[in-house]
Amino acid sequence: MNSESKYASFSGHLVMLGFGSIGQALLPLLFRHLDIRAEQIKIISADQQGEAIARQFSVNFQQQTLTQNNFQSALAPLLGKDVFLLNLSVDVSSLALLELCCSCGALYLDTCIEPWAGGYSNKLKSASQRSNYALREEVLAFRRNHPGGPTAVVTQGANPGLASAFVKQALINIATDTNVLPGNSECAIDWAALAQQLGIKVIHIAERDTQSTRQRKQRNEFVNTWSVSGFISEAIQPAELGWGTHERYFPDDAAHHPDSCAASIYLNQPGAATRVRSWTPLEGSYHGFLISHGESISIADHLTLKKDEQVLYRPTVNYAYYPCDDAVLSLHEIAGKNWRAQDCKRIIRDDITEGTDELGVLLMGHSKNAYWYGSRLSIQQARQLLPYNNATSLQVVASVMAGIVWSLRNPDAGIVEPDDIDYELVMEITRPYLGDMVGIYSDWTPLNDREELFSEDVDRKDPWQFKNFRVT
Repeated sequence: MNSESKYASFSGHLVMLGFGSIGQALLPLLFRHLDIRAEQIKIISADQQGEAIARQFSVNFQQQTLTQNNFQSALAPLLGKDVFLLNLSVDVSSLALLELCCSCGALYLDTCIEPWAGGYSNKLKSASQRSNYALREEVLAFRRNHPGGPTAVVTQGANPGLASAFVKQALINIATDTNVLPGNSECAIDWAALAQQLGIKVIHIAERDTQSTRQRKQRNEFVNTWSVSGFISEAIQPAELGWGTHERYFPDDAAHHPDSCAASIYLNQPGAATRVRSWTPLEGSYHGFLISHGESISIADHLTLKKDEQVLYRPTVNYAYYPCDDAVLSLHEIAGKNWRAQDCKRIIRDDITEGTDELGVLLMGHSKNAYWYGSRLSIQQARQLLPYNNATSLQVVASVMAGIVWSLRNPDAGIVEPDDIDYELVMEITRPYLGDMVGIYSDWTPLNDREELFSEDVDRKDPWQFKNFRVT
């Protein structure tokens, strides 16, 4: 198949919630790869952002803010067994939408699990209750009580989402390069067994975004290459990471979630105030932000091996994000204001002059030390591939497109995560939009170039311990 292939036909209706940077980026891709007409699509957005793009494609556009009080009356008349609800919004509860779609028989997909407006900063909730772990547990509890039914893919963006496919492909690549027979790959246990056999101890979703414009960030302005509101929300959540069985040092400010499967822990500080050492091929060593993301939890959970409810193996998994330089400055400013958001928000796209989004997964601890696998997509490549995109948004919408196609081909799968779906199909659909796909081995460890200026208490026998990551 090529970049113009029609992957699926759809005779029903698609309702898109939210039409910010990701919605606008996705719309032309829908028409390229789905057998769908403009009159089958309806966009509901909280503001008029992107309305001109919707009109260019002759798509129905409705401005309406959805709340706990009106979402059912607004959406229920539009949903049914021939409807796909595509949730690209912020401040609208994913769980509430899942429940509504389940009752109506509609298909569903989102890129992250969202609470209602204010849920991330609710001072009445504990740090654990404001975490991505808690949001995921609510969805999993609903799935246990409602098995089967119409397909609902949760958290199918670039990361979470595409990162899970990258991890599986990276495991296969390492196994091939080290002469390890991967065996079956039909369920999570098979992938966990392969990861254990390879000796994977730590997985970073390692991303460096270097896109920039001639207009630099101004005071009281938050600049980003994707949703500013979405980034601020996850930046102020507690730092979270999947917690590996090899770890011997528990961070002083960390805690387990109560009544949990213990797949992850959280730190008593925002992810945007937590730094972690990581590595990408182009950037080299860097200090990323330990931003809370769903894939840190789901990948760790899916790669868990148990016997008689005793956990035998699990890797440590976390997101190590170094966003575009202006976004870094924006985070420093918002932190200095005690996490109060700036008044002005600017998403850069058409004004980007240069830069690349280097997004991949870094698997560490195996016999070849470290292996980074992922996408190097420049702004020039993104513009040649699809309009209304930058490098960051195209990596997201390619994965969304893959999730939509998988859902249409598997309409009765119930609630699933990216780790549950066919990674080969995801890679097939997304690969034409990811720029240069590379896999590179490295001798980098978090201990490289440490202790040069100041003495530190580090365990050099095993560099893959959380103790050796810098947390500020």
